[in-house]
Amino acid sequence: MTNFKIQNRFWIYTLLGAIAILTLFPLFWLISTALKSSTENIFQSPPQLLPSQPTIENFVSVWQTNPFGQYLFNSTLVAVLTVGLNLIFCALAAYPLARLSFPGRDWIFIATVSTIMIPFQIVMIPLYILTVQLGLRNTYLGMIFPSLASAFGIFLLRQAFMSVPKEMEEAARMDGCSELGIWWFVMLPAIGPALVTLAIFVFIGSWSDFLWPLIVIQDENLYTLPLGVAKLAGTFSLNWRLVAAGSVISIAPVLLLFLFVQRYIVPTETGSGVKG
Repeated sequence: MTNFKIQNRFWIYTLLGAIAILTLFPLFWLISTALKSSTENIFQSPPQLLPSQPTIENFVSVWQTNPFGQYLFNSTLVAVLTVGLNLIFCALAAYPLARLSFPGRDWIFIATVSTIMIPFQIVMIPLYILTVQLGLRNTYLGMIFPSLASAFGIFLLRQAFMSVPKEMEEAARMDGCSELGIWWFVMLPAIGPALVTLAIFVFIGSWSDFLWPLIVIQDENLYTLPLGVAKLAGTFSLNWRLVAAGSVISIAPVLLLFLFVQRYIVPTETGSGVKG
């Protein structure tokens, strides 16, 4: 039985390792291409996995010939504001759906979650018309507007709020805390991991969003990194080393963010302080 468990675990780890290699290979190939010098043929057969003469000249050239610093600032500002506003609005919507009783609560929740099945392309034109009417075209807020709240975020935080023991809420209410105070001082700290998880999803979605900024932004000074990389691909379509370098610059912040915050995505016992 012991040998069977060892063999079973071996094959599971082998399968997971193979899946990990297949998943990470495109990223590895992108970085390898970005580090190859102009004297190397990136289309040779068989392909050369590692650059023979690694260089960072592609990154320097991209940064000097394009305003990637401005693109990086725009993407960071839009992503940070999107995450902050999305967390606030989703938490405000999810709390009454989870902890308060009022007529039609379940139907409102069902209707909200049902919107997840609606593709963005269906509401894109009405949303664009509304954005123009509000005067948000060619603005940072115009890029943030569609992501102020999401049905997925409301669903995720509602489930997290429902897992918080009622004793914590009742104790705060007995101490004279208002509903808004309970939401802010008790409930939000109790669902920290869910907030971090939602923040990661929203940040990645906002950082990598290409279609909506392409629609509402015409001023190149407001371009985000995806738009900047697309412009780079059009300018240097024959030099894929520069395109690869720009792509690496674009995805590096997301990878660094995930490596930094993944340790916070852990289960927490919200009821550990409740006894009796």
